[in-house]
Amino acid sequence: MKQKFRSNCPISSALDLIGDKWSLLIIRDMMFSGKKTYSEFSNSNEKIATNILSNRLTMLEELEIINKGKLEGNKKTNIYSLTQKGKELLPIILEIAQWSDNNLNDHLQDGAKPFVNKFKSNKEGFIQNMYARFEKQEG
Repeated sequence: MKQKFRSNCPISSALDLIGDKWSLLIIRDMMFSGKKTYSEFSNSNEKIATNILSNRLTMLEELEIINKGKLEGNKKTNIYSLTQKGKELLPIILEIAQWSDNNLNDHLQDGAKPFVNKFKSNKEGFIQNMYARFEKQEG
């Protein structure tokens, strides 16, 4: 897929690829909730519409942010996994979560706090542990 960009600005170009909320939420669910199938994504709290979910999964695959394969022992069910390009979004997603924790505190649910607290004091260590977990899942 040849991606068209609005400008040569790196921020604008990144947003052209992953700037919609649904793409980042799918990636979030893959990273932190271990979701891998269409039905698992469609059951997320945000209630993504099925047509949008299908579109975003296809787009993320075309952009090589995720891979699509088949569930072992079930050739009908697609299973999605993060590519290296997708995994490299981890620090960005953590920064967004920390920004939200710092600036949207009155809005966030109490359940969001423990997540941010897991990495707030040692973000680099958390990132390394997540990358190790990704490697383990592949092996």
